[in-house]
Amino acid sequence: MSAQNPIFNRLNLLLGEETMERVMNKRVIIFGVGGVGSWCAESLVRSGISHLTIVDSDRVCITNVNRQLQATTKTVGLVKVEVLKERLLEINPQAEINAMQEIYSTENAELFQLGSYDYIIDAIDSLKDKIHLILHATECPGKLFSAMGAALKMDPTKIQVAEFWEVKGCPLASMMRKRIRKAKTYPKKKFLCVFSPEVLPNKGAASSCGTSACMCPKAIIAVGNPDLINHEWCSSKAQINGTSAHITAIFGFMLAGLVMNDLYANG
Repeated sequence: MSAQNPIFNRLNLLLGEETMERVMNKRVIIFGVGGVGSWCAESLVRSGISHLTIVDSDRVCITNVNRQLQATTKTVGLVKVEVLKERLLEINPQAEINAMQEIYSTENAELFQLGSYDYIIDAIDSLKDKIHLILHATECPGKLFSAMGAALKMDPTKIQVAEFWEVKGCPLASMMRKRIRKAKTYPKKKFLCVFSPEVLPNKGAASSCGTSACMCPKAIIAVGNPDLINHEWCSSKAQINGTSAHITAIFGFMLAGLVMNDLYANG
């Protein structure tokens, strides 16, 4: 793929052809393409990243529509990574998009060949898996960028970037550091995180999806299509917190921005 692709004319003006060619040759993997990761993927592809792997096991749920790029009332029940891949290829048909409907875990970590990527983006929620991904990724030559908790926030001006051990006011980061210290197994190198110290209360009452259009496991069984069941998380979470589109999208764009700024700064 050439930096002269007209899709990227405006970006080429900013970066220059040499940097643009480097952007197009980098390999990026994103773990989790929900409210944060989906917007990160979109921004990266619009910025010329042409070798992108997206990892997520989930299907689109009706409750995803308020904040996830690929979630619409028409895509409910479809595999998230496949829907997102289709959209990304509409943006750049020449891009190489690898969609993996998988969950990152201790057991299958080697499946993803993290050592082959220039940038690793962590946008997953599971605390145990998130910690393992961070420990594994920091052993690899590529750069890791991670999203901390994006729920229970409304003020976009409070979103910021800091090195993992310097993140302040984020309960998720605090819990992760506590577990890492307890296990005495530490990241092998420093990495930047997107976070916000804002923590708001849930003012509304938690409820189920409440619609037969939802493809959560119980709803799928109810409509007689058990073959569609695959890792829907909202019914199994210990706590569901409120989220907003502008916050999760900004988190995703900032992750993409960290990748692009690194490429620009080291050009």
